[in-house]
Amino acid sequence: MPEPVVLRGRTLRLDPLAELHVEALARAAAEDRAGYAFTPVPCGVEATERYVADALAARAAGRALAFAAVRVADGRVVGSTRFCELDYWQGPVPWPPAPRGPLGPVATAIPDAAEIGGTWLSACAQGTGINTEAKLLMLRHAFETWGVRRVSLRADTRNLRSRAAIERLGAVLDGVHRAHSRGLDGMVRDTAFYSILDEEWPQVRERLEERVGARPTATGMRSLVPA
Repeated sequence: MPEPVVLRGRTLRLDPLAELHVEALARAAAEDRAGYAFTPVPCGVEATERYVADALAARAAGRALAFAAVRVADGRVVGSTRFCELDYWQGPVPWPPAPRGPLGPVATAIPDAAEIGGTWLSACAQGTGINTEAKLLMLRHAFETWGVRRVSLRADTRNLRSRAAIERLGAVLDGVHRAHSRGLDGMVRDTAFYSILDEEWPQVRERLEERVGARPTATGMRSLVPA
């Protein structure tokens, strides 16, 4: 699995999601659920236990890496986000082409592309800049530590708030998949897909660092090993 890591920022810390976060995460989700119409957010301790267990299983399979968002000012858990749809391009080209798990040892796998999703914040943390800094931390880790070629994001086309937030990051709209899946409200939804490529990252990083007042951190990039 991609190695669990703590990502530290000025206003929040992203800790690898664990069982110890269940009760605090359930409290965060219970503050005000009016804004979760398009986002799957657990309701109650029992549902949060399943939510965390599913995230840990996905991490063990090398498919995802979930975090608890912890506000630095008071140490309060205020939501969750994750890397998901981790894709590995090493080895033979699969047929049919599709995202796959790592071919080698899961414990040392590093993805070549990833999606950031499953993001939700408690009512008290929304609109505070925490989400922007969380994206900066995750994008920086994906591009500068893993060396991915692409980070994707998606949103229900009806979720204008999330789409606006994604676009403010500097992500490019790749297109809309019509009648893509079933939404949380039971309606068939269209899904907007966005991406940021590795060559676009420096400009995106500069914009995000200016927004959150962060100083740049230089780390090495990983090269793709030819099959």
